[in-house]
Amino acid sequence: MKKEIGVAVIGLGWMGQVHGRAYLRLFHHYPESPLRPRLVVAADAVEERARETAELLGFEGWTTDWREAVEHPEVEAVSIATPNYLHREIAVAAARAGKHIWLEKPCGRVPAEVYEIARAVEEARVRSTIGLMYRHVPVVEYAKELIASGALGEITHYRGYFLADYAADPNGALTWRYKLKGAGLGVLGDIMPHTVDLAQNLLGPIESVSAQKEIFIKERPEVPEGMGTGHFVVEGGEMGAVENEDYVSCLVRFASGARGTIENSRVCVGPHVRNAFEVNGTEGALSWDFQRLNELELYRFDGNGERGYKTVYASPKMGDFGRFQPGAGISMGYDDLKVTEAYTFLTSIAEERDLAPGMREIVAAMRVVEAMDRSCESGGWETVGQGVPSERRTGA
Repeated sequence: MKKEIGVAVIGLGWMGQVHGRAYLRLFHHYPESPLRPRLVVAADAVEERARETAELLGFEGWTTDWREAVEHPEVEAVSIATPNYLHREIAVAAARAGKHIWLEKPCGRVPAEVYEIARAVEEARVRSTIGLMYRHVPVVEYAKELIASGALGEITHYRGYFLADYAADPNGALTWRYKLKGAGLGVLGDIMPHTVDLAQNLLGPIESVSAQKEIFIKERPEVPEGMGTGHFVVEGGEMGAVENEDYVSCLVRFASGARGTIENSRVCVGPHVRNAFEVNGTEGALSWDFQRLNELELYRFDGNGERGYKTVYASPKMGDFGRFQPGAGISMGYDDLKVTEAYTFLTSIAEERDLAPGMREIVAAMRVVEAMDRSCESGGWETVGQGVPSERRTGA
């Protein structure tokens, strides 16, 4: 009989429900998981959402007060999928209560809040997993193996970009995501951690950056505080100012000597979720796009003078693909990556060791984000350092 671990999920919008479903599916794909999750408490500030999610996913109870979930004596692990402005308070409280945490990025409004969570986790000696799930994509894991093996030769060029259109409509509601007090950083916090983590996971540390930013849609329709958990359009209404960036682009220098560019946008018309990277070496190249999650474009010198990319499909030989599908050409999906993340989280707890991606990886990513933020202000190159950044961006 597997040992059970009591779990609470705090924040029950789309992502919180993805966490809940991941726990339910865990043994379908990872029957050897050392722990069996027991869904104890579903927590959300909106009573109807808390109650309905508890009923839908089979939680033993629900609450509108996240503190009840954190303090519950039968809860040992907590998933946190709330808005950014609640990340620090909940995560620090959970760690100090001795609860292990599975936390969605960006883990706070600004890098300083991430570092505070990291200190609390380290001091409490609890385990952490962070929602940087794109590193679990099987063809991304294969790409990492190819790069590490030297199959592409010396890596010289890198391009990473996450271009999205979720905020491209000027009538998109002015929710907490566009305010300093609610979100802190804009795309630098919302999607840059994914882009930076993929880059550093594949090529190693970024050591310096030169960045620029822009707010393209400067006003949006006001809505009551707390209204909505996603992105929705409002026709008419009073307009309010957007307080954080829609767009960031950046030149990067890797410690390995490689050079690259990184670009993020939430208002890019055309792409929906073009989270992608391209890597070029002296003997080959590869590229990947989340919108074609199960495909890797690979170019290698083949010895006969023929050159060009070929498509390599995810297969059971890559990462954990075989746990979800039996053969190449059958697609994995986004929610599957969260099941892998749930397994990583529970395994780290059972084995009492840190498994990536955890606080170490998100701190490394946010060090780069903080340097980008400084560069946007200074207009020059900034070194990725170890200092604790200012909290000026929160608007608190």
